[in-house]
Amino acid sequence: MASEIKLPTVVEAAVACAATATLMYFGSGLDPVWPVMWLAPLPALWFATRHGGWSAALVAGVASLAGALTYWGYFRLLHLPFAAWLGGFSLAAVVFAAAVMLFRALLLRGRVASAVIAFPATWVTFEYVRNLLWPHGSGGSLAYTQLHFLPFLQLASVTGPWGMVFVLLFFPAALAAAWHLRKQPREAMRVLWFTVGTVGAVLIFGAVRLTVPQPGPEVRVALAASDAQGNEDVAAAGADTQTLVQGYVNSLRTLGGDGLQNVRAIVLPEKLGHVTDVDVAQVDAILQKLADETGATVVAGFDHQAGAVAYNQARVYQRGAAVRSYDKRHLLPPFELKFTPGRELVTLQHSDGDWGVAICKDMDFTNPSRQYGRAGAGLMLVPGWDFNVDGAWHGHIAIMRGVEDGFSVVRAAKDGFLTVSNNRGKIADETRSNAAPFTVMIATVPTGHSWTLFQVLGDWFGLAAIALLIFSIVRLRI
Repeated sequence: MASEIKLPTVVEAAVACAATATLMYFGSGLDPVWPVMWLAPLPALWFATRHGGWSAALVAGVASLAGALTYWGYFRLLHLPFAAWLGGFSLAAVVFAAAVMLFRALLLRGRVASAVIAFPATWVTFEYVRNLLWPHGSGGSLAYTQLHFLPFLQLASVTGPWGMVFVLLFFPAALAAAWHLRKQPREAMRVLWFTVGTVGAVLIFGAVRLTVPQPGPEVRVALAASDAQGNEDVAAAGADTQTLVQGYVNSLRTLGGDGLQNVRAIVLPEKLGHVTDVDVAQVDAILQKLADETGATVVAGFDHQAGAVAYNQARVYQRGAAVRSYDKRHLLPPFELKFTPGRELVTLQHSDGDWGVAICKDMDFTNPSRQYGRAGAGLMLVPGWDFNVDGAWHGHIAIMRGVEDGFSVVRAAKDGFLTVSNNRGKIADETRSNAAPFTVMIATVPTGHSWTLFQVLGDWFGLAAIALLIFSIVRLRI
């Protein structure tokens, strides 16, 4: 009799675990199928309503860890050990299991609303705190699985990624709670109607926001990248870097049609080559000449050894103006530990509005983008460098910063994509950096700034999630 009772439980556990793991595998990762993530936790939550707490935790934890195998190939590409993958995703699996256990405990005690809130609040708290302590910022947030769901993406302008994650996980928690209450039709329908109303309101807000055009004039921008050197190479200081930079300039000058006529900004990738105090003037002369001839603002990234200090630097060239520089603030460990992080913003005043400059990984964090948004920037010029396979996943993280803080983004990455997006998250144009020996793209993008609630209030929803989690735990104890 004991084995007859136990076998169905084992089967249900295996099915729920496999289903959640599979949905997480395809719903997240480097190429997520965004609708899948809305249902990914549902099998584990369903199982939790039918079985014991520790069984539910085990199913949820194993499913979360198995789903995270979608990132294992990426870790191998970066030559990171298995321990690095296991350490990071084991912690996430424990948090996911704890969220499911809290949901179950509250639901079985009749605290339905608290249960539905507790599940997303637990995960959002984890993501928000990790964002404060982790060298990769908000990278890996479930919010980035939804970048192609534009009506939903608009919620980032109010709550940042934290509100998006909350709604994304609130939906399956509510469905699981409604199923648990199916023998109480009135209560179940109340949960379902509230869920439909909440998600519907979010999507209606997003749809309306998408119909409102970004303010300000549109400008032509040019982006260029070359993958000829390979992913691990930075041109040597001196002649090698000068030759490479001249190659970029030549490729831009040979454009057909209108060419660089009326182009207002030119963005080249991060860390094109090494420059030192001895030879930086020669590189500056090449790019300054391009800026003077075209009237465009030119932004290019270099590894700059300034005396005893090294910077991952974006150098900015404008017609008739001294060269300015922006030093990358958020560095990629362990590859960039030799660099000193920057502290200052670089804001460029134009007749079309104010523009800002950042570099690659800076866009994984809500700052400095929020500072640029508060300064009124309508366009961000971003040199980048990706790892080929993560070109869309990592490169598109910058798109959310534009929605959050009301600016368009022009991002040129080697071993990735050349991407131009507006402040609604819509990609205006995009092409792979390896499309030609020197890939060049011309696009038109609006430059007006849009004020958002997120740039005014900051990470308010992350703090709200912590408060909701504490409230849910208190409800569990009372």
